[in-house]
Amino acid sequence: MPDRAPLLRVEAVGKEFFGNRVLEEVSFSLAPGEVLGLVGENGAGKSTLMNILFGMPVIQQTGGYEGRILIDGEEARFQSPFDAIDAGIGMVHQEFSLLPGFTVTENIQLNRESTRHNFLVEVFGERIRTLDRPAMKKRAQDAITMLGFSIDPDTLASEMPVGHKQFTEIAREIDRKNTKILVLDEPTAVLTESEAQILMQSLRNLAGKGISLIFISHRLQEVMDLCHKIVVLRDGRVVKEAKPSDTTVFQVASWMVGRSVETRGESRRQRVETETVLEVERLWVDMPGETVRNVSFSVQKGEIFGIGGLAGQGKLGIANGIMGLYQAGGNVTAMGSKLSLNAPAVSLARNMAFVSEDRRGVGLLLDEPIDWNIAFTAMQVQDKFVKKLLGGLIKWRDDAAMTEAALDYIEKLEIRCTGPGQRAVELSGGNQQKVCLAKAFVVAPDILFVSEPTRGIDVGAKKLVLDTIQRVNEELGTTIVITSSELEELRSVCDRIAIVDDGRISGILPASRPAEEFGVLMMGESPVAVSDAAGGNG
Repeated sequence: MPDRAPLLRVEAVGKEFFGNRVLEEVSFSLAPGEVLGLVGENGAGKSTLMNILFGMPVIQQTGGYEGRILIDGEEARFQSPFDAIDAGIGMVHQEFSLLPGFTVTENIQLNRESTRHNFLVEVFGERIRTLDRPAMKKRAQDAITMLGFSIDPDTLASEMPVGHKQFTEIAREIDRKNTKILVLDEPTAVLTESEAQILMQSLRNLAGKGISLIFISHRLQEVMDLCHKIVVLRDGRVVKEAKPSDTTVFQVASWMVGRSVETRGESRRQRVETETVLEVERLWVDMPGETVRNVSFSVQKGEIFGIGGLAGQGKLGIANGIMGLYQAGGNVTAMGSKLSLNAPAVSLARNMAFVSEDRRGVGLLLDEPIDWNIAFTAMQVQDKFVKKLLGGLIKWRDDAAMTEAALDYIEKLEIRCTGPGQRAVELSGGNQQKVCLAKAFVVAPDILFVSEPTRGIDVGAKKLVLDTIQRVNEELGTTIVITSSELEELRSVCDRIAIVDDGRISGILPASRPAEEFGVLMMGESPVAVSDAAGGNG
């Protein structure tokens, strides 16, 4: 793109946070209509930098920051996100901030509702104006249409699949007429491939209208395809700034992690069939946006079984239903005996564990320290990390054992933190995900369900997490069921993969089968069609 005077300049920005130096002398610029890709491993400082730019209260509450932020040549020190919004900065956070009981229209228009005059205004003043709902709906629809996506503006946020929620978040920022800079933190992490392509084109259109974009993503190919330039953060410093045309995905990945990054192979050991440890028959789950209608499958002992499919088709509902988080029915047999559904305590007592896709809402005690989070389930269900006297009549917490376990997993999973006592809420999203995994591993379950294990995790940490899941499977014999939106991720670690379409399993294939065959299943075609698509093989 042609050179233009910078709209945004970040000059020598630094930040110390909870005793950690997380940013050091960070500088870059952003021109009008430019798309800047900001990449780095979890814990590299991306979120802290964006919190500074958006005036998040946590920055001021922890001593502010060093350096300067300039917009149109004028220094800006925002005291709150409202100041940033007034200056034309919008931000779509990695964690959703929609109001569940509000419709799409109401969420997009929140605090900017269209109103109309009525006779009471003459008596009581402007605050008595009524909502102009037709105008609000039209504005919301216009913002959604600009994204090239189809969402019913009257749908409640609580009833939408995650992909629709993401588009709603972005539409809300587009509706702000003064937006000049839009920050997007992992906007495609919850989107299917087709939804991500729609979003990419929408963002190109926004840039073409002069809106500057800061695009944060661990999907490096998207960064290469969309952005005009890439800024790489590592350990709180800018280690490289480059144009996509001058580099490659693997080069960017190596800058991020400070070492060579190789692609994962597709080699899985050849398994010998053993006994069935999980049998699911005619399972239905009433999970909003991920309804399961009629699912049957079986998993063998020691297997890594994958569940994939497009967003909103029901794949996430399966584990949530089996583990009792949403109303479910059907028959589930675990380790030889029938499992009572709709009772999370029963599943846990049967030595089953679950790493939810909703790490903040379900997976973590956000205000508690890392060691508490890792130990809590094992303590409650298995009496681990508990000292006893008089045959268990007197019990107390074994803090030393909790600390030891936390330190072990901090090292194994490379959790970036100040120590076991740091609160979970203070961690980056990827490190929170690692704590969720550690919490499940310490239980040593016979069957482990893991949903979206690498969502929002950088390329280096993704490999670490997947390698750890494989190691737990191979060394401990843990049977693992992984649900993921990333087909290649499933193909790299699983023995077999079930594809879910419209709440039902459209087919189950060995992970070694070509990606095209899984693609046919995702389109709702039968296994016969898969065979035809593969030229009759299989």
